[in-house]
Amino acid sequence: MDAGIIIQVVLLLAGFVFLIKGSDFFVDGASSIAAILKVPTIIVGLTIVAFGTSAPEAAVSITSSLTGSNAMAVSNVIGSNLFNIMMVIGIAALLGDLLMEKSVLNKDLPFLVAITVLLAVFILIGGDISSIEGIILLLILIGYVFYLIRNAGQSGATNYVEKPKLSTPKSIIFIVVGLAGIIIGGDLVVDSASSIAMALGMSETLVGLTIVAIGTSLPELVTSITALRKGENQLVIGNVIGSNIFNILFVLGASSAISAIPISSSMIVDTAIMIAVTILCFIFGKTQEKYDKKEGFILVALFIAYMAFAIMRN
Repeated sequence: MDAGIIIQVVLLLAGFVFLIKGSDFFVDGASSIAAILKVPTIIVGLTIVAFGTSAPEAAVSITSSLTGSNAMAVSNVIGSNLFNIMMVIGIAALLGDLLMEKSVLNKDLPFLVAITVLLAVFILIGGDISSIEGIILLLILIGYVFYLIRNAGQSGATNYVEKPKLSTPKSIIFIVVGLAGIIIGGDLVVDSASSIAMALGMSETLVGLTIVAIGTSLPELVTSITALRKGENQLVIGNVIGSNIFNILFVLGASSAISAIPISSSMIVDTAIMIAVTILCFIFGKTQEKYDKKEGFILVALFIAYMAFAIMRN
């Protein structure tokens, strides 16, 4: 392997480390600030944790949009969402049955299906995701978060984050260092992945769908495995669905608001696959209100088949 490619691979791995550790630092610092300010747990989960686990995708896609690598911006989100549904849920289901909360099954999962279809409509209308459509996605996110917070308040949710892990000065330092790590990591991943793609004759789309998507989805995978080890199986579903909603509404919304994202014909196919897999996830949940080993195997097998298809198509 060429020495230049080896250097770029090392930089890519370093970028993933910055992204993941930066996300950890940010979540720890922000959670401690929330505990100090007595912010309800539900709001922390909907905002801080959702942003923290999707921060790598946000950093990569927004950086890609700013540098003109728009193909990677959208392929990263689609690839991450596919990885979350097929591999994160699939692997988790193989390790143990994943029970579905009724609120997730009846509200959050249908909402994810709806915005995935809306994204496809935006793409088919103009062959791109325009700045106006990006702003619409961001407005939908704001409305969705307000809806969840209001519902939490009406249900009498009064749980708060327990004792803060860090003091106020340390929390602020963690937030600043975390955001710096996310930004630096995003730059490293985009630059090195683009260089690798050019050197190996791979398209930015393929790199975004595979290497970058899997790398930026590591926080979701780690969070889900940790939840499984603690016996909190329902958190896996919430983590994946919440992350996928955030990826479409915030990551693609912010990226396209900065600069319209043109969509290639191959990306239309990937969007259709994302819709189909999201609907399949909904059907699996509706049939028995859980994901078992059989469904886990199907999801993992589908992801392997999709990766083979994406690579051969390149």
